[in-house]
Amino acid sequence: MAIDPAGPTALITNDAVVLGLLAAILALVFWSADLKNGAVRRFYAIFPPILLCYFLPSLLTTFGVVDPETSRLYFIASRFLLPAALVLLTVSADLPAVIGLGPKALIMFATGTIGVMIGGPIALFLTSLVAPDLMGGAGPEAIWRGMATVAGSWIGGSANQTALYEIYGAGRDTFSIWIAVDVIVANIWMAVVLWIAANQRRVDRLLRADSSAVDRVRDKAEAYELAHARIPALKDLVFIFGVGFAAVGLAHAVADPLSGWFGANFEIAKRLSLDSSFFWLVLTATAIGVALSFTAARKLQGAGASKVGSLLVYVLIATVGLNMNIGAILDSPAYFVIGAVWMLVHVLLMVGMAFLIRAPSFFLGVGSMANIGGAASAPVAAAAFHPSLAPVGVLLAVVGYIVGTAAAWFTGLVMMQIAAGAG
Repeated sequence: MAIDPAGPTALITNDAVVLGLLAAILALVFWSADLKNGAVRRFYAIFPPILLCYFLPSLLTTFGVVDPETSRLYFIASRFLLPAALVLLTVSADLPAVIGLGPKALIMFATGTIGVMIGGPIALFLTSLVAPDLMGGAGPEAIWRGMATVAGSWIGGSANQTALYEIYGAGRDTFSIWIAVDVIVANIWMAVVLWIAANQRRVDRLLRADSSAVDRVRDKAEAYELAHARIPALKDLVFIFGVGFAAVGLAHAVADPLSGWFGANFEIAKRLSLDSSFFWLVLTATAIGVALSFTAARKLQGAGASKVGSLLVYVLIATVGLNMNIGAILDSPAYFVIGAVWMLVHVLLMVGMAFLIRAPSFFLGVGSMANIGGAASAPVAAAAFHPSLAPVGVLLAVVGYIVGTAAAWFTGLVMMQIAAGAG
């Protein structure tokens, strides 16, 4: 949402102080989660640590302590820490085993895409019946135009959302409202996915899921780490740091010119997000990590490469949490209800398909976040289930980038017809 220059400013505007607060929150959560107190253990059985690392930073935004729109912490975390985390989490990946997970991952991803595509029109149709005054006519502020941009975000990512904003000409006011709906509703669902990751075996039992393929990949990764585990020396940590951030530098060096070249030479590049530097950044970092997994660099897993990668993921989770201002729901409650109905359709379809094909909760959560969260959230969600599974989230998110604009464009056409019929 646009910043109001005359509006109230955040209590803390220094990013160094905000980073210190986030670090303190992460440390407090992990320290308290390790306490032996019975009440604390029961609390964390309901609210897993990873969920609190995501939720507590959102309170800083909700109560005006921090303004995420003036902070660059999320940008830095997503452009520097996320690529490094992807490299360190995939450097120990067993790629053949990941590929051997089977078709259920793609089935769940496709189900998530369909859920977004039909959920939007269903939510809009119900709105036309219950509150036709919200439809906004046929001009730029029409509700369906703003919803089309959310479809781009929830199938692909921010680049796809921008493309839909230009294709359907949404007005600035409606676009601002729907950006808020996008962020809040998607982040609430992300919190649920993180809870599922922390309770995956319990959820798998409810879904009657066959999680054997995922368990094999996870067990194999843990066995490799155990067999090569050692107390890391300073040189090991320096090597981990060097591999991670040298790869980040290389990924940026490749991503920036590559996105510019595609954007300048191919008209279709914009529709496929090939002109997005972030798209190429994530893809290149993952490719580097996978390539290194076939070299001696894989031995860094024994010194804790995946643990360092997981630490970077937790920092990213905390900065993502800053973007969730729960208080924003009070500004435009009707639009958030529409967004919640839309998300509910997506979730019900995902759960139904998971139950039908006995897909494990990992495929449910990551297949959904590869749509809803894109490349910034899918690998984080996958790593929450297990660090060795992060590459699956990246690969599915890349598919989302590719199909996002076309699928959202079609969804926009359907919603335009519903709005026209309501008018």
